[in-house]
Amino acid sequence: MSVAESIRKTFVPIRREGYPFIAAFALAALLLGLVWDGLFWIGLVLTLWCVYFFRDPERVTPLDDRLVVSPADGRVSMVGPARPPRELGMGEDEALRISVFMDVFSCHVNRAPVRGRISLIEHRPGRFLNAELDKASEENERNGLVIESPNGPVAVVQIAGLVARRILCWVEAPDEIAVGERFGLIRFGSRVDVYLPAAAVPRVAVGQTAVAGETVIAEFGSDIPPSLVHAS
Repeated sequence: MSVAESIRKTFVPIRREGYPFIAAFALAALLLGLVWDGLFWIGLVLTLWCVYFFRDPERVTPLDDRLVVSPADGRVSMVGPARPPRELGMGEDEALRISVFMDVFSCHVNRAPVRGRISLIEHRPGRFLNAELDKASEENERNGLVIESPNGPVAVVQIAGLVARRILCWVEAPDEIAVGERFGLIRFGSRVDVYLPAAAVPRVAVGQTAVAGETVIAEFGSDIPPSLVHAS
């Protein structure tokens, strides 16, 4: 293994969007250290946390159109029927919703759960309730994408949380997007909802830990029913 490969495996890349925050935390640590040494160490810990927060590790995504992968790192908080946000134009019928909650220690880079053409991107201002609450889907600030996948339209909704105040989206309609491709980021605690056609079968349980771009959360074209057991 070359030195360059060793470095890449040891040090996880950092998103450039995090550089201003990391610099601000580092500067604050230095200034606080002039007041009291203990404050410097507290500031240093917070700086290292900020570096960790904006990490952007590589992921290995399964390339199978039947599979839907998690759009976010975190804990599966909801699996069940729900109506997609009206602004996405997906009708009034309920779809299968799978929600992944990201805490402040999760990697917050979001990835496409399926491949396809982005037909719509819609941002809505809103409140900043706890993202684990069901009503956060309707009341919180959010940014939704509709992807025309080989299995029908799939919606991905970035939802700001109690701490989050900024949703970033790096793609545009009508871009083509690959499964597992990075498309956005939410700063400091949030949730991502995926709305799937009725033919999708969930492959995760509430409480399970998901890895963006790798964990299979649902499947199309399977006769095997979903498990009814929640993860412990």
